[in-house]
Amino acid sequence: MKINRLLAIVVMLLNRDKISAVELSEKFEVSIRTIYRDIDAINMAGIPIASKQGNNGGFYILENYKINHQFLTLEDMISIVEALKNINGVLNNKNVEIAMEKMKNIIPSNKKSEVDLHFKQVFIDTLPWGFKKSENENIKYKVIYKALKENKCISFNYRNSRGEYILREVEPVTLVFKGFSWYIFSFCLLKEDYRIFKLTRMDGLEILNRQVSKERISYGEYISSESTEKSPVKLLLKFSEEVRYRIQDYFHEEEMTFLEDGSVIVNTEVIEDGWVYSMVLSYGEYVEVLAPKHIREIIRKKCKKIIDMYK
Repeated sequence: MKINRLLAIVVMLLNRDKISAVELSEKFEVSIRTIYRDIDAINMAGIPIASKQGNNGGFYILENYKINHQFLTLEDMISIVEALKNINGVLNNKNVEIAMEKMKNIIPSNKKSEVDLHFKQVFIDTLPWGFKKSENENIKYKVIYKALKENKCISFNYRNSRGEYILREVEPVTLVFKGFSWYIFSFCLLKEDYRIFKLTRMDGLEILNRQVSKERISYGEYISSESTEKSPVKLLLKFSEEVRYRIQDYFHEEEMTFLEDGSVIVNTEVIEDGWVYSMVLSYGEYVEVLAPKHIREIIRKKCKKIIDMYK
């Protein structure tokens, strides 16, 4: 709908210094002429949008314009507060707490009981059952976050898969929260390449008196390049009925075929690495790798090592 597009354009302009007509047309999949008509409509609604020509040009909202809180609906406010609350469950950041309080303050007083009821009905916890937040990990997060803000390098001893500690000096780029843990995507000066380090494997973390040398690629660009370099592997698994409830939580329905004996065949695609082997082994005797043969053989050898360890 046009009204949704107009509101989205206003929000984008509020969040950015400038944005071009070409970028807006690509974002909303409409013509540049349509974007110019949208800008005219927004101006007529009382929101002053100006434009600047040239290579660094684009549309922008005049600096002296202050948007009224009535621009946001109650549902918008609840969504923003809920998003901030869930983010802070991971970050534990005072600035996020302050932002939450600011949002709560603009909620009409006669609607606050409705908002309180919503947060009693909906709660999001990013950690799995039985897991607790690591205070040590939180301390490391704050140190790295400070280094990012100051554009400084960091050093730490990093424990690899063999349990060895190696001193690393890196240029931090992005803090990443994935799979219940924090990671730092950075440019490693030792390897002269991009690496992702898990905070729980770090020891002796320090901020160095050394500035990051230049702007690095983003985490999103790195992940995209990694995914194109590695081809996914087709994985065929047979699960016993005993773990059917678990795989229905994890795999997509279209990947599963349910057999008469209660077992389930899962046909999926994965990027092959150590995580895949760990995932398969976590199901113990309730899963069999049917294909490909080389992964079946890897799992067989790992199972043999486990048996030998318990002899």
